[in-house]
Amino acid sequence: MIVLDQLVKAYVVQNIALGEIKSWIPNLVSLTYLQNRGAAFSMLQDQQWFFAVITLVVMAGSIWYLHKHIEDSLWTVFGLILIISGGLGNFIDRFSQGFVVDMFHLEFVNFAIFNVADSYLTVGVIVLMIAMLKEEMNGN
Repeated sequence: MIVLDQLVKAYVVQNIALGEIKSWIPNLVSLTYLQNRGAAFSMLQDQQWFFAVITLVVMAGSIWYLHKHIEDSLWTVFGLILIISGGLGNFIDRFSQGFVVDMFHLEFVNFAIFNVADSYLTVGVIVLMIAMLKEEMNGN
């Protein structure tokens, strides 16, 4: 999963000029190349050490939780793997380049431009929350 994230980012950097927008799926998604030096929605610009520490703490916690709950539901494990993959994908960018490469621009809604790792993180958190709620409802 991390390899896919890094390959998409490399493709975008090599084939799309910084700030350029290329139609990908008309009226749905365009590709662009942005350098995000902040967090979600470009908040906290140029705070790379802060993001590195936060990412390492979250990744360590996620890996510990995965290790402790590896026998739990497939959904819990899947959610954690997505979160870890997304965090590491963006961490690689921050560590190697000082910014995260973002590329997906949703044309049908005014939303932040994001990347594959961001998608992993978002879906992973949703899956993990649903899995935890389901376990709580079942009394586990």
